[in-house]
Amino acid sequence: MKDLKKITEIEDLRRVAERKVPRMFYDYVDSGSWTETTYRNNETDFDRIKLRQRVLVNMEGRSLTTDMLGSKVKMPVAIAPTGFTGMMWADGEIHAARAAEKFGVPFSLSTMSICSIEDVAENTSAPFWFQLYVMRDQEFMANLIRRAKAANCSALILTADLQVLGQRHKDIKNGLSAPPKPTLGNILNLMTKPQWCMNMLGTKRHSFGNIVGHAKNVEDISSLSAWTAEQFDPALSWDDVARIKDMWGGKLIIKGIMEPEDAIMAARSGADALVVSNHGGRQLDGALSSIAALADIVQAVRAENSNIEIWLDSGIRSGQDVLKALAVGATGTMIGRAFLYGLGAYGEDGVRRALELIYNECDISMAFCGHTDINQVTNDILVKGTYENLKVNSY
Repeated sequence: MKDLKKITEIEDLRRVAERKVPRMFYDYVDSGSWTETTYRNNETDFDRIKLRQRVLVNMEGRSLTTDMLGSKVKMPVAIAPTGFTGMMWADGEIHAARAAEKFGVPFSLSTMSICSIEDVAENTSAPFWFQLYVMRDQEFMANLIRRAKAANCSALILTADLQVLGQRHKDIKNGLSAPPKPTLGNILNLMTKPQWCMNMLGTKRHSFGNIVGHAKNVEDISSLSAWTAEQFDPALSWDDVARIKDMWGGKLIIKGIMEPEDAIMAARSGADALVVSNHGGRQLDGALSSIAALADIVQAVRAENSNIEIWLDSGIRSGQDVLKALAVGATGTMIGRAFLYGLGAYGEDGVRRALELIYNECDISMAFCGHTDINQVTNDILVKGTYENLKVNSY
C-alpha cells in the first residue's frame, strides 16, 4: 500500500483510480452526457469564485462540525448515492459506508448499487440514507421503501432528474451494460487490472443487489438489462412526492433541483432537504453548473420562509469547493466522484483519504478567510463580482 500521506489532492486519487479500474467502469464514473460541457463546467465554475484572505485573526479552536437533517456531522459533506459503486472496488458500497461512518459523515446508497440495502446494513452500525429511483413497478418500489425502513435508513433521497436517461457516449463505446459486453477490448483491458480482478474474485456481489432476486422476472444478471431499460418512470411528477413521502414516513431529500421554480415546489412539498444537482453533468448537457444555479435557488427558497435545507452536489473536488458552496448559501454538500476516485484507488482507505483531504482543505481555507466556525461562514469571504455573475457568465 502506498503511503497515503503523499496523496495530497483528489486529483492524485483520480489518477491512481484510472490506472487500477477497468476502462468501462472508470469511464462510467469519469464522464458526462453528450459533449460533457456541463460536466466540465461543474468544476471550472468553482475556480472562478475567489476567496478574500484575512490576516491577524485568531485561528484557534476551528470547527467544521455542523448538522445535516438534525444529525451532527464532522463536516458539511455527505457521500452521494452513486450507481455501480461496487464495480470501482469489490463490495465498494460497504467500504465507502464504513469509511463515512468512521469519519463522521453520512453515506447514501443508490437503488442501482452493487451491494444491497441489507449488505450495507449488516456491515455497518450507523444509519445511512437510501436513494430511490422511481420505477414503473409500484410493488417493487414499495418493497424498496419497506426494505430501507427495515434496514433503519434514516432518510430517503428521491432522485428527480432521471425520468429519462441522458446519453453518455463513453458507456456506449465501451459496451457498458448489465451484464457488461465481453468485447475483445474489454477482455484485454481487464488483463491489465490484476488487483481489481483478484478483489472481484473474492466477492459474490457482482450485480445490482437491490434488484436481482427482488424484482419480478429478474432472477439473475442476464435478465437485468431488459428490466432496467423499461422501468424508469417518465411519468414521475410533483403529484407523486406526497405519496412517496407518506409511504416513507421519515426524512425526505429531493435531489436534482436546478431552477428556483422547482426549488419552491420542493420546499412546499414538505421535503426536509433539496439538493442542487445536475447529476454530475450526466443528464442534460448544456445545463448550468450546480454552483451557478445555487444563488438564485437559495434566494427563492428563503423568500418562501422555508426551513428546508439546501445542499449542493456536482463538481466538488476540494475542501475549497465545499467552503465556496456554503458561502454562496448552501447548508451542506454531497460528493460523488471525489469519493469514487478514492474507492477505485485504495478501497476504504482511499475513501477515508478523500474525506481527509476535503476536511483539511476546507478547514485551512476557512481559517485564511478569517473564520473559525463553518456555521458562521457567509458570502463575506468571497470577492464581490466573482460569484454573483456565474449564471450570466455561463452563457
